[in-house]
Amino acid sequence: MSRIVVVSNRVPVPAGNAGHAGGLAVALLGLMQRRGGLWFGWSGAVTETAGGDHAPPAFAQRGAVGYATLDLTEAEHRGYYTGYSNGVLWPMLHALPHLMVFRRQDLETYRKVNHRFADNLVPLLRDDDRIWVHDYHLMSLPGALRAQGVDNPTGFFLHVPFPGPEAVAVAPGIRGLVQDVLASDLIGFQTATDRDNFAATATELAGAMRTGDQTMEMGGREVHLGVFPAEIAASEFAATAAAQVGLEPTRLLAQSLRGQALLLGIDRLDPTKGLPERLEAFRRVISRRPARSATMLQIAAPSREDVLAYRRLRAEVDSAAGSINSEFGEPDWLPLRLLARPQSRDTIAGFMRLAKVGLVTPLRDGMNLVAKEYVAAQDPADPGVLVLSRFAGAAAQLGSALLVNPHDAEGMAEAIHRALDMPLAERQERWWASWQAIAGATPEGWGEDFLRALTPDGLERLPVAGMA
Repeated sequence: MSRIVVVSNRVPVPAGNAGHAGGLAVALLGLMQRRGGLWFGWSGAVTETAGGDHAPPAFAQRGAVGYATLDLTEAEHRGYYTGYSNGVLWPMLHALPHLMVFRRQDLETYRKVNHRFADNLVPLLRDDDRIWVHDYHLMSLPGALRAQGVDNPTGFFLHVPFPGPEAVAVAPGIRGLVQDVLASDLIGFQTATDRDNFAATATELAGAMRTGDQTMEMGGREVHLGVFPAEIAASEFAATAAAQVGLEPTRLLAQSLRGQALLLGIDRLDPTKGLPERLEAFRRVISRRPARSATMLQIAAPSREDVLAYRRLRAEVDSAAGSINSEFGEPDWLPLRLLARPQSRDTIAGFMRLAKVGLVTPLRDGMNLVAKEYVAAQDPADPGVLVLSRFAGAAAQLGSALLVNPHDAEGMAEAIHRALDMPLAERQERWWASWQAIAGATPEGWGEDFLRALTPDGLERLPVAGMA
């Protein structure tokens, strides 16, 4: 069996033989620990030394997985990570160009860091390795590897959305990055819309030719495109949620509600999550329903606090929350509870099981596994209702949720009213349809599907829907 080499912006090196992980690591860690392989990328550390960009990778072995990590210098972190990755690519890929902040030197640093990753990875590769590159931070890496003569099977997976050519074109330097990604053998996306948007962009901006639903040609090379929706371990999450009901955090929350319906939002504090719009929708809901009939808990853990747009969002959300509570609150009751700090995944599972309405309303999102976790956490006998943005990737699988336009506060308010008043039979029917969509999938299965496709036979047999 060939070795798997995963390359990601951050590498989740466990502190011991195991570690708590989230996001990308949740999806890949189990697969890597079972199969073994090499995980390569940024350590998360920022160095001040001028020679930091020449330091060799640090190595750690945890069971069957080897970890090779590089530090970034302050200048690299500022240009590659804060500057171009999060100041240009993140807002562009989420169709929020007004949040872009571009500096030419950031693009140069982004490409430089991608090439430094390639320089340090190439000596570690074996002839039969399969390379799996992850996400928008490393769009230049496939091209950099090919430039150094690497001909190993190479896949690239984009965890965030990919908009149409007109939206992509606003990002300076994007043409070269798309050409670099096209050096991959297989490019994976969360949805068919993202795949088709990429294909249109590659054709219009990068000179590629689409030769089929799932194939393109660039410079005489065939590139395969696939759809691989990220998944959760639904049965395991359901068991965790059920077990949490009797434990203190969930029990205390339930007691504090005093019979009120709980509306729940779980997000990073990020401009793409649509939090101001969601709070406005809740303000309209609470203004029309009986007092003390519903309470909203919004958990919004801060992120990227060194980026101005995120600091402004924090102030806007704090102001909106204060306005709602001052307008509708009473001395012994507040309609909105805002927590700007993370909670453990187990605790969140218990909160989800209590919630009569799950609010997942990003302006745009790659998949949003929170939506799937909310479904998994529900009591089948008395499930809550998921209110889901139609612009989240999960909407393609969870069509039985109440789908909303996150830009339309009144439309969201109407959906929340409907969710709160929905009869049990309809709630059960909608929940069951969503559960059927996620129950048989696992994160490891998602990874195996991609890796299976990253073989000569797999590329030839890539399913039309991109799902095994």
